[in-house]
Amino acid sequence: MKREKQHTPLIERIEQVTAVRAVRSGLANMIPVLIIGAFALILQTFPVDAYQRFIESFAGGFLLLLFQMVNTATFGVLSVYMTYSISRAYMKLKADPTVVAGGAVVASLLSFFILAGANLPDFGTGSMGPKSMFLAVLTGLGASALYLHLFPLFNRRRTNLYTTGADREFNRMLSTLFPIAAVAAVFAVFNAIIIRAFGVGSFRELLAAAFNALFSHGETGFVKGFFFVLLSSVLWFFGIHGSDTLEGVMETYFTPGLAQNQAAVAAGSAPTAILTKQFFDCFVLIGGCGATLCLLIAILISSRNRARRRLGLTAALPMIFNINEMMVFGLPIIFNPIMLIPFLTVPLVCYTTAYLAILTGAVPIITHAVEWTTPIVLGGYGATGSIAGAVLQLVNVALGVAIYLPFVRLLDRRAEQSAHRDFEEFMTFFNENEQELAGTMLTERGDRYGDFAKGLCAELRHGLEKNLRLAYQPQYNYEGACIGAEALLRWKHPVHGYLYPPLVVKLAEESGLLPTLEEAVLTKALAEHPAVLQQFGRHVKLSVNVTGATVITPRFLQFCRTLNAKDPLNGKNVCIEVTEQAALSFDDKTYSALRELREMGLLLAIDDFSMGQTSLHYLKDTLFDIIKLDGSLVRGLFDHRNSREIVASIVQLSASLNMTVLAEYVETEQQREALHEIGCDCYQGYLFSPAVFLTEE
Repeated sequence: MKREKQHTPLIERIEQVTAVRAVRSGLANMIPVLIIGAFALILQTFPVDAYQRFIESFAGGFLLLLFQMVNTATFGVLSVYMTYSISRAYMKLKADPTVVAGGAVVASLLSFFILAGANLPDFGTGSMGPKSMFLAVLTGLGASALYLHLFPLFNRRRTNLYTTGADREFNRMLSTLFPIAAVAAVFAVFNAIIIRAFGVGSFRELLAAAFNALFSHGETGFVKGFFFVLLSSVLWFFGIHGSDTLEGVMETYFTPGLAQNQAAVAAGSAPTAILTKQFFDCFVLIGGCGATLCLLIAILISSRNRARRRLGLTAALPMIFNINEMMVFGLPIIFNPIMLIPFLTVPLVCYTTAYLAILTGAVPIITHAVEWTTPIVLGGYGATGSIAGAVLQLVNVALGVAIYLPFVRLLDRRAEQSAHRDFEEFMTFFNENEQELAGTMLTERGDRYGDFAKGLCAELRHGLEKNLRLAYQPQYNYEGACIGAEALLRWKHPVHGYLYPPLVVKLAEESGLLPTLEEAVLTKALAEHPAVLQQFGRHVKLSVNVTGATVITPRFLQFCRTLNAKDPLNGKNVCIEVTEQAALSFDDKTYSALRELREMGLLLAIDDFSMGQTSLHYLKDTLFDIIKLDGSLVRGLFDHRNSREIVASIVQLSASLNMTVLAEYVETEQQREALHEIGCDCYQGYLFSPAVFLTEE
């Protein structure tokens, strides 16, 4: 724990760097592409001979063609998607309204194609796929940052560029012309200098040549293989596809080992080459780079983070076949300082264990070719021809899971801390602006508060009824007898605890869940009705809130009819408190709906009643049984003289119409006595009791 506390500030600083946030956000936005590409690749390379013959022969290879097209359109141009996504995320984080953000994406894509060697005759998907991931990160960030700097310089007097009658969108994009051109020129000059100085076709080729040169010295043995695994993992961590970038190294130094072993066996000799391509595929890259199958298992058995577990379940099938881009980008592992140590350590441990096992003869040397997509156990057995190979894979998985587990738990703790901070900031924002936000859509905001609201909506949808509880606030008369209990919504977030009820209602309304939520509340209140009577008294009235927008809908009426058919509501002393009275229209449909509810035996109450014209409409046909005073009137009894007069008028009017008046927010004896003098003798508030749960959690 001490070490965690020491490193947490550094981790937080790294995670708040704009470039890191942009890369991680950009990669997360690519998850749909990764999922589609991963499943297309599985269907294309599924390592069963009968299946391969089927997709190659069915309808003249039609299925194989489909899988190849989807694979090429996703993984084949993966770096192009990445460039676009990272640039877009970077500009969103910068959020400069004076800059046309779309130009940065164009500038980044141009820069990517320049560095990737689009001018070369052999340019193709090999240059736009996973091999060019580092270029995608470099251009997505670098070109966007340069564009952001150049845009104001070229647009100090933008009106000189505008033609007469040009529309707004044309003018906006015209303003990006020179900044984009300038960015492209900078990257083109840089690429040209690299080409001339090093005699390569592009900057991408220079990177590949540089990595290959690192392995040109020394024998092909334990040290070279160890360094190969380490460098591949380091490259992956920084967004460079290690396996593809070091493909030349693999082909030169390790792939020939299998042929040497097979030749030795054919000649009657013992195989000697420990390091082969299959060695790395089967015993080191278990589930892909970083031996991430171990990470997947650690997440599924240990993580409390639902989003992370959902990612794990989604990525599980591709990872069985050693396709792990979804996990690497979606978690993400790239640029994630918490995952650096295990991501580098686990492959090295697996490498060392496998090397020693084969060196000591505990596991046979690999003499059989297996596809890199062959699942664990099958791959180890197939490559070595021995059950010992399968056991070695399982041992490496167990070691890897043990190493990943504490870091998965650390990820959970960090995510919870970050979520709590975000939640506190969000609630501060909501509480300070609650009135202004009443008429706006939280989830349509383009800032972090809007994103957080969307996340809360997703959580609400996922656990609407599971996490719903009701608290009951009792209601008393002047003599101190309990006359009723109001069911109050309490929804418990799995991380943040009970949410502020008005926020829950607003989120439910914005996500289309409000009718479902209100039905769930009424259902739960009726189910708990016997317990309410037992706790508060046999003759107490049970009140449940329903918004005015819901109470008159055909859906709610049908819902009540169904409840009434199962267990008649008449005689239960249940009251529907209609909230948001301004939402009701005073027409025949409204009155018909309210009358039907009363005919079922339900009582009706007007919540937050005042002397406004809207409130008075409710009194015309005496459909309501109870009037609940607006809380501001009760709070203002001693501060505003008019409040006392208004309350007195409401009480007199209600008495003449045979309606009961109940005052909420009664918190002091002085308020109760003042209300009693006016003629109001029914109360609800902290003077008597806060809302309480029927049972402890």
